[in-house]
Amino acid sequence: MIDVIKHLIDFILHIDIHLRDIVANYGTWTYAVLAVIVFAETGLVVTPFLPGDSLLFAAGALSSAEGSQLNVHLMAVLLFACAVAGDSINYWIGSRVGPAIFKREDSILMRKKHLSRAHAFFEKYGGRAVILARFVPIVRTFVPFVAGAGSMNYRQFMAFNVVGGFAWVYLFCYAGFFFGAHPLVQKNFKLVILAIIVLSVLPIIFEFARAWLHSRKIKFPAA
Repeated sequence: MIDVIKHLIDFILHIDIHLRDIVANYGTWTYAVLAVIVFAETGLVVTPFLPGDSLLFAAGALSSAEGSQLNVHLMAVLLFACAVAGDSINYWIGSRVGPAIFKREDSILMRKKHLSRAHAFFEKYGGRAVILARFVPIVRTFVPFVAGAGSMNYRQFMAFNVVGGFAWVYLFCYAGFFFGAHPLVQKNFKLVILAIIVLSVLPIIFEFARAWLHSRKIKFPAA
């Protein structure tokens, strides 16, 4: 398990290098690799640890290189479709098995606290949570599941799903395409990826801090 975590961290921090290796080995089949990762992260509740924002940015940056085998426009369309399809499958899974999962404690494949966090996020922002969650790691994997479990109207969900998927994929892909080739970014790509990760998890850190302060106030009320 520790080795898997180490490999995952290495893949994320050096994602540009790993993507270059994938392109070198598989050529245009790289589209399929990217599609599977995006679909799995958004569509399978048990894979919230897969890279999302950093993957899209790095893929966009790689497509901007001279002679690249990747076309950013084709890639964006494909990954947008995968992101929307992933959330749709996640919603369907949530609508079928979600109610039973919420009644159980932690299982081998799913942490109840993650579901509870996503549920609170969904309750706070309503339908907008489907869009906002796209930009929050882990939460973006669970919110569609929670929406399905909570019987959110499917047409309404799909409208938010399409808007959120489009904004997420196109923002990061084209940010990577336009800025990834800049010498400063290329020289400090690892730091850029770390910055993207930090900015992505800030909402989670903020919610944790607010919940902790709230619990402190309840435990130690002001005199």
